[in-house]
Formats: sequence, C-alpha cells, structure tokens
Amino acid sequence: MANFRDILKYYSKYKAIAIFSITASSLFEIIDLIVPYAIGQILNVLSDQPIDRPLLILIERVATLTNSDPETKLVALGTILGIIFIVTVLRAPIQPWIGSWYHWLIALKARKDHNKAAIGKILSLPLEFYDENNPGRIAGRLARGISNQTWTYPEIAGQLIPKLMRVLGIFVVILLIEKWIAIAFLISFVVILAFTIKDLRVLIEQEKLLDKYEENTESRTSEIITNIKTVKAFANEAKELKRQKERLERQYTMVVYRIHKGYVKLATWERTLVQTCVFGILIFTLISTLRGDISLGHFITTLTVSSMAYSELDPIAQLAEVFARRYASMLRFHEFMALPVGKDAGSLVPEHLPQNPYQFKGAIEFNHISFGYDRDRLVLADINFTIEPYQTVAIVGRSGSGKSTLIKLLFRYFNPSSGAILIDDRDIHSLDVTRYRQRLAIVHQDVDIFNGTLLDNLTYGNPKISFSAVEKACHIAKVDEFIQELPGGYYTIVGERGVRLSGGQRQRLGIARALIVDPDVLVFDEATSSLDYESERSIQLAMRSIFGTRTTIIIAHRLSTVREADKIVVLDSGRIVEMGNHEELLNQQGIYHRLHSLQETGELMA
Repeated sequence: MANFRDILKYYSKYKAIAIFSITASSLFEIIDLIVPYAIGQILNVLSDQPIDRPLLILIERVATLTNSDPETKLVALGTILGIIFIVTVLRAPIQPWIGSWYHWLIALKARKDHNKAAIGKILSLPLEFYDENNPGRIAGRLARGISNQTWTYPEIAGQLIPKLMRVLGIFVVILLIEKWIAIAFLISFVVILAFTIKDLRVLIEQEKLLDKYEENTESRTSEIITNIKTVKAFANEAKELKRQKERLERQYTMVVYRIHKGYVKLATWERTLVQTCVFGILIFTLISTLRGDISLGHFITTLTVSSMAYSELDPIAQLAEVFARRYASMLRFHEFMALPVGKDAGSLVPEHLPQNPYQFKGAIEFNHISFGYDRDRLVLADINFTIEPYQTVAIVGRSGSGKSTLIKLLFRYFNPSSGAILIDDRDIHSLDVTRYRQRLAIVHQDVDIFNGTLLDNLTYGNPKISFSAVEKACHIAKVDEFIQELPGGYYTIVGERGVRLSGGQRQRLGIARALIVDPDVLVFDEATSSLDYESERSIQLAMRSIFGTRTTIIIAHRLSTVREADKIVVLDSGRIVEMGNHEELLNQQGIYHRLHSLQETGELMA
C-alpha cells in the first residue's frame, strides 16, 4: 500500500532545490512580519513611548553615519521607513524567481520524469494485468495521479509550508513581547489545526472511495467508446446511458452530501473558533496594555500579527482540503507504479542493443511443457515435440485446447510450470528476452493497428528498413493489391485501430509487417479465422509464399489453412493426441479427421 512517504519521494530527485526554494519562501513570509513590527515602533515614536533596544542601536548608527541627532523623531522615523522600504520594495523583484520559479520548475520536471516512468511501467507490466484492467481505467488513474501531484507541489511548497513558518514566526514575535499571550495563541492554534486534521482524515477516506467510483465510471465509458459498434448493434444506447447516469448520481450524492458537506461543516466551526480566538487575543492584549506591561506600539504589533496568523488558517485549511481531495488519486498512482514488473518484460532501452543480436536456424523443441494459469488447473500437459529449421508446423484443435497458450509460452509471456522450450538447443529463458523476441514475429487474428500512416505501421518493428524492402514484403503479403486504391498510398492515415482498412487488408498488413523484421520464426495465430472466403484465399496465398523461407508455426481453426504444413500437431484438452501431415492424420481416422469432415460438410452446405 502506498503512503504519504511515497508522495514525498515523487520529488526526491529535486531535494536540494526544493529545500532551497521552500526555505527562501518561508524566510520571505517571516520577513513580512517586520512591517507590522515597524509600524508599531512608529506608533511608539509618535507617542513618545520607548523604542525597542535593537532598533534604538540601529537608529544611533544611522544618526552617526548621517551626522544627525539620534534623539530627533525624524531620524527614528527615517530609519524605520528605510527598513519598511527594503522589506517591501526591494524584495519584490527577487521573491518570484526564488519562490514561484523553482516551485513550478520542480513540479513540471517531476511530471516529465514520472510520465516517462509511467510509460515504462505500462510497457513492463505482465499481460494478465491488461486482461483485468482496460485502457480507460489505467489512463484515468495515471492522468489524475500525475496531474494532482503536479498541481499540489507549488501549493504545498510555495504556500502551505511558508504560511506555517509565518505562523511560527508570529509566535516568536508575540513571545518576545508577552509570553502569556504567546502561549494562549499557540494553544489555540494547535487545537484548531488538530481538529482540522482529524476531520480531514475522515474525509480523505471518503475521497479514496470516491476515486474508485470515478475510476469504475471512466472504465465503463472507455468500454462504451471501444465497443460502440456493439452497443449500437444491440440498440443498448438507453441501457448504457441509464447505467452511467446511475453511477454519476451515486457519485454526486457522495460528493455533495458526504464529502462537500463535510468540508463546509469543517470550515464553519473552524471560522467560528478563529474569530473567537481573535477576540480573546484582543482582550488579553488590551489588558496587558492597560496594566502597562506592553507599549501602545506593541499592542498594535501583537494584535496585527496575531490577526495575520489567524487569517492564515483559512487558506491553510483550504490548501489542506485541496490536498485531501487529491490525496487518494496520488496514492493510487503510486500503487500502480509499485506493481511488480512482469516476467515477460523486455528491455526499455532498445537503442543500447546491437542490431539483430541473435540469429537462429529456427529449430524449436517443446520439451515436456506443462502450464496452467491457475496452479490447480493445467492448460497444457506434457507437450513434447520438435520443429526443424525452415519447417512449417500447424497446431490445431478445438477452442480451449491450449493452442494460443503454447505460443504465449514461446514468446515468453508466461513461464511454463515444468519443462523447457529450446531454440537451436538453447533454453529460451537463458536468452535476453528483448533480443530473443526480435527474431520472432507473429500475425494475430486481430492485427493491432496504430493511428498513423500505412508505412508507419508496416515499419513498426524495423523503422530503418529500406523502402524497396518494404515494397518486396508488401508484394509477398499481397498488400500491393490494395495499396494503390488508398488515397495516399503508403502515406494514407489508416485511423484509430485501422478503421479505414478491411479485415483482410489488416491481416495482409500484419503479414507484411512481420516479414519486414525478417524473423527466424514466424507465427500465424488464427490469421484467417475471421475473414471471408476471398480474403482468406488471399492470405493463404501470401502464407504459402513464405513456407520454407523460415520456421513457420500456424495456429488455425480452419484446416484449409494447414493442409500444406510439414507437420500438424493436434491438441485436445491441453495434450497432444495426434501428430503427422495432412494425409497421415486423415488416415488415422481420429480427431483431425473428424474436424476435417465437419468443416468439409460445412463448406459444402454453404
């Protein structure tokens, strides 16, 4: 669980600058107290009452330098006015650069650094995290956390801490004038702050709950946007709107009648108590003046600075309230950043890696592999077979038989529970994961497309490739058959998730993108299962032109895709039940024969 210390660590890289700027801002707040003190001394000069000894020494030195009589009011008033001028006018052009400049510099630098760190965390989390959390939930948590950290620092470092230091300085000033008034002031201030913090802790817990509600609402909104076609297809607009309205109503009720009402109650009794304390200090100070314990100037100074201190309670409370509202989202950001890195995480500094660091012949051995997402339930059990270099091997079976899981293990998204996967007789887990994956490529059933040009998507895995090599890969993958129809050719913007391309076009783009990285092992994971017959035929032709040029693995439901494979591995309930080529498996009259017959019948019926 994250805590307040994690929020402080957010700025630890800038500790030296932070200490300097906070100290400087605090000093400026304390220096401000010189003005009411000086005004009180002016009142003593005008009323012929005694001036404090330190100031009297300064007046005498000024008189000596100016060859004047130190007893004259003009010298005393001139000296005091000079002090006020230095404090107010000369410090004006300095304070913003020492205070505001550094406070925001730290906040904005920290935002840049932690945005980079957050992206690194996104790229290094295990795949199962993204199975449980959608993009809206993740993006919302990161955006709120970093934004609130950014806005909070200048307020805490530039306002809250300096204001508290000013209050401490006021206590010292009053203590030097009359200690009993100072003690009464300190006790009242501590009591008010203690009750404020107590109430804020309750409100912070409610803010944490609200933050989770908001995250769930944003998550559902993101899902609606992502699946908008499905929502419209099932005419569920009203249902989704009703659900989101109910969520928003619950949030509103909680914000207004629990959280906001709590803050208003806190502010009400706090201001009442503050005004009572101000009146009490007035009475104490007036009594001390009437007794002759303090001068008229000290009366004005004490009353002025104590009023200044109590007046700071309101902005301090507001800053504390703002911090309380943001605290939950900041903690949740740090909880995200503390998530363990996935075992499948690759290198985040690819520029440090040599070009094509590994070269494989493509011999792959699945050596008695077993695996389960849950310890008590195996998805794969004792998988044992070999793929020779440049061989085309198909893995087939019913849905849920473990085909795609086997490929996830090959790509090291997960570690097998037992057994090992070897490539060229080397355990893949002994290899650098980034260098290893650079020699593999995969074409998924749903090809991921980025919102950019067609060329950007083609060269995603190898941006330094020559344009002629891109054209060659596009010819093999049959991309050149449709690219001329696009308005901008290779430079056509394909839209979010490739919405401007058909399913077949996206699949062919995926094949070309895989070929452009020139992999030693190429995997087709259900690459044609969602396509129409014509598109499937084009993809099959593209795939056949690749067979024999590298080790190729095909995961398929449609057996028409795998007939020409050198070896077909049939899985059932996570186990290998048959193995051979197309003709051999048909002759065995087993599961493959049954699946083939069912699909042939389906094709005839169509």
